Amino acid sequence: MKVGIVGLGLMGGSLGLSLRENKLIDIVCGYDINKKFEQIALEKNLVDKIVDFEKIKLCDVIFLAIPVNAIVNILKDLENVSQKNTIIELGSTKEEISKTLTPNLKKHFIAAHPMAGTENSGPNAAVKDLYKNAVCVLCDSEQASHIHQKRAIEIFSDLGMKIVFMDSVSHDHHTAIISHLPHVISFSLANFVMKEENKKNIAHLGGPSFKDMCRIAKSNPKMWSGIFQQNKQNLLDCIELFQKELKECKKMIEKSDINELESWIKDANKLREIL
Repeated sequence: MKVGIVGLGLMGGSLGLSLRENKLIDIVCGYDINKKFEQIALEKNLVDKIVDFEKIKLCDVIFLAIPVNAIVNILKDLENVSQKNTIIELGSTKEEISKTLTPNLKKHFIAAHPMAGTENSGPNAAVKDLYKNAVCVLCDSEQASHIHQKRAIEIFSDLGMKIVFMDSVSHDHHTAIISHLPHVISFSLANFVMKEENKKNIAHLGGPSFKDMCRIAKSNPKMWSGIFQQNKQNLLDCIELFQKELKECKKMIEKSDINELESWIKDANKLREIL
């Protein structure tokens, strides 16, 4: 089986590293509009070889490891891909992408969201086993032919992923709360602190808790601005609800209600029992 990966950053590069060890796969081809990324991917053995986009379209499985807006834009260029070939996108939003699929593409298109990654980006950030033990959400997979569903499940299972099935609307609602909102908060906190404090104070007083909160603020701007755009309404709803929670906290602090604050914090502590 020949696999092609479009996008050789953290997600695509890490995928290439893992797939090259898959016994079902003969060769992993890579393509990126950033030619420097292609060169690094080849030097770091993230892929077996670099090919042009037309040759990527001939691969048995084509992974789209690119920003969500780029996925939407590239779909028209994949219309002539053989129905025998499986197209798998790895974006963090699904509804907008699903809306742009033609009936022809739906038959061999798999929308997958690997719940994996780091705050770093680019091929130099690629790591082996990034996907291992992570959850992979497959959205609207029943729209694809059985052979393509089976192929995607086999590949993700071989990567050591736990597969969850969900429709695209539900996916975008839940990821807005659990994945996208935390990034909004981290970006906001980082910008707020840099406006209020100088570099010296940040460096001296930025302890582990602050670093943990701001770690994902280092995430790729192009990727996350596209995610925010495509999941706009869900994210706006989440921000509004989160603001209400902050207001509740503010009221308790204003009242100096220690018991209420302690109870509120204890409720938050329970999240660790789930994670």
